[in-house]
Amino acid sequence: MKTTGEAIHGGSRGPSATIILGALAGLRIALVLPFIERYGYFRDELYYIACSKHLAWGFVDQPPFSLAVLAANRAVLGDSLLALRWIPVLAGAATVFLAGLIARKLGAGRFGQALAALAVVFCPVLLGSTRYFSMNALDILLWAAASYVLAAILAEGRPRLWPLFGVITGLGLLNKYSMGFFLAGVLIGLVLTSRRKHLRQPAFWVGMAVAGILFLPHVLWEARHGFPSFEFMRNATLYKNVPLSLPGMLIGLFMEGGFVQAGLWIVGLYFFLLRREAAPFRPFGWMFLAVFAITVLGHGKPYYMGSSLTVMFAGGAVLIEAIAAKRRMRWTRIALPAVMAAFGILVLPFAVPALPVETFIGYAKSLGVQPRADERSGVGDLPQHYADMFGWEEMVRMFADASEKLTPEERSNFLIYVRNYGEAGAIDFFGPRYGLPPASCGHNSYWYWGPPRWDGKVALIVGVSNDLQECLDDLQPSYASIELAAIIYHPHAIPHENGRMVFICRGFKHQMNRDLWARERDFM
Repeated sequence: MKTTGEAIHGGSRGPSATIILGALAGLRIALVLPFIERYGYFRDELYYIACSKHLAWGFVDQPPFSLAVLAANRAVLGDSLLALRWIPVLAGAATVFLAGLIARKLGAGRFGQALAALAVVFCPVLLGSTRYFSMNALDILLWAAASYVLAAILAEGRPRLWPLFGVITGLGLLNKYSMGFFLAGVLIGLVLTSRRKHLRQPAFWVGMAVAGILFLPHVLWEARHGFPSFEFMRNATLYKNVPLSLPGMLIGLFMEGGFVQAGLWIVGLYFFLLRREAAPFRPFGWMFLAVFAITVLGHGKPYYMGSSLTVMFAGGAVLIEAIAAKRRMRWTRIALPAVMAAFGILVLPFAVPALPVETFIGYAKSLGVQPRADERSGVGDLPQHYADMFGWEEMVRMFADASEKLTPEERSNFLIYVRNYGEAGAIDFFGPRYGLPPASCGHNSYWYWGPPRWDGKVALIVGVSNDLQECLDDLQPSYASIELAAIIYHPHAIPHENGRMVFICRGFKHQMNRDLWARERDFM
């Protein structure tokens, strides 16, 4: 059964198109794999490793699916950077392949399929999000898979696929809440278009029930714990994320989605919303608008939109291929991929650590690109997604050096207390090789793993700020003696980690218990 789009340009099919998509997926792997161990562990990776040791149906800042995947992966392959990152790399390659398949369902021929896939290959936000382990890599893949199944339902009238759609979106919800934005957008798109007939089909509601059943254990976990994720998201919006205006969000989306690719997703949005031949697929256009509105109104970051771009690229590729064929613009088959690849290579070092750090800093300056802050903590000479890969083991060594100032008796039972999950994750990951105990921390899910078992005699504590007097004012009411032991610093680390002071604190004046621990709660 040919779709409306196929009728326009007679989109050719066959093994050749599939081989091209496979080659582009391989190209995506080749762009990332050589640099997979460069710079070091990312802040969130260290935290995810810690979370994977405390599996539950929920965490303060995320649902559990990606962490269950990580726990299984670590059990088999360990914790090396290569072992940690092969899953996101393959997820990125699979997303490339799915982009072409979605375009095929929309009616694209070989060129349209290849163009959609190539856009994903070089899309900075999609490339950068699949170079290290996080829920984002799986989110991107699951959105693409759900979009492919939805395209098949809309193109071919196959309601029996709705339960499969429910499985994918249910796992997506268990991975990241943003899948809920996708579902809300799809529902809006169905209601506002002639595709609303699917809402009368039992298979649709079976699919939604499947998604709900898969997500239900996490909802119950949230209810038992007082919905901590709502508190986390509210605090992140109010106190952490940099609020962006509508123009700021668009500029960020153009930058993170790729300036060349911006033309493609804009064409794709036009295709889905306004072209007659795209009427069966109109819900995709409304889905994108709904996700964009939710992101802007929720003060989200531009990269939150990344997962929605794959299907937009596919829609744009279908229309561009159709117009080029109708007007016999054969030059586009060479020019468009060449320009996209050229710009992709130009910005590749901003998404993948393809250059040594000092070379990258010089390269960015030569292009006039300054690091941009997505959060209110500020930036240094590197963008945040790179800066958060520096300084962690060096920080742990400072704690180890500080512990050498303790007596042998004190070293047998001392507390390490830090201020955020990055510091805590680093202590837990690198600390054992330096003989350090696990970290205690009140930040996000670490708070649930306390209070620590501790006799109150001695602790190594990170101060509340970079100001010595403020730190002393915070610690002195609780400790008999306080000694400055180290000042954390790395030239490329995120600025708010530099200048943090480590204190040796002796003689805790209180009794550690749950009431006292409750004051340390910091969900953000």
